[in-house]
Amino acid sequence: MKQLLIYSLLLFSLAGFAQETDKHLPKGNDAFEAKKYADAEADYRISLSKTRKNPTASYNLGNSIYRQNQAGEAKYSYLKALESATDKPQKHQAFHNLGNVYMKEKNYTQAVEAYKNALRNNPEDEQSRYNFALAKKMLKENPPKDDKKDKKKDKKDDKKDKDQDKKDDKKDQNKEKEKDQDNNKQGNQDKKDDQGKQDQQNQPQPKPGGISKERLQNLLEAVNNEEKKVQDKVNAKKVKGRPVQTEKDW
Repeated sequence: MKQLLIYSLLLFSLAGFAQETDKHLPKGNDAFEAKKYADAEADYRISLSKTRKNPTASYNLGNSIYRQNQAGEAKYSYLKALESATDKPQKHQAFHNLGNVYMKEKNYTQAVEAYKNALRNNPEDEQSRYNFALAKKMLKENPPKDDKKDKKKDKKDDKKDKDQDKKDDKKDQNKEKEKDQDNNKQGNQDKKDDQGKQDQQNQPQPKPGGISKERLQNLLEAVNNEEKKVQDKVNAKKVKGRPVQTEKDW
């Protein structure tokens, strides 16, 4: 029965945040009253897209999301509303519904704090006071896990992680060492190959056809000389075979 009371108080003062700042905000309120929560959510989101720091739209968006059984997501809208809230009534309503979210998540420590803040902004609200008392009762019956055990477990896990990190580092170092050795071997081989290429380049290289340029020039000159000698002989024979005319032919 007490749990039922908690969640029946979620939207105890929706109208307190309903300020007609744009057409989408009142449309969202109408859809919410008609229990069309998805439509209301859409209008509130459009309203927020136009004015980011709008506590009314953020708060109402949280309510519409909560009504769709998405308490965890609604929590962020209430926190957003608290960031931009400018007066105590707005803060009171946001903290109250934020406490309801934490109660549903069974996060009683945070629920106690949320209801406490709600009462700080409105000490006269009996609903927040009742929920605050109930949250403290639930926290007492369901205390948080033993921090010592958690710390001991965390310490043990940290040690495992450190040991594993050391092993991984050692493996990485060995891999790097092997890589360096391979690189050195490859570097030495490359040096040998480069030295071999350089030695080949330093050796006298044969000319095309196996004949040097100087020798080729000498051969051409010799051939030209032989051709000239032959031509001279031919010319000399022509001169000897021609008859000599000693007088005129009348």
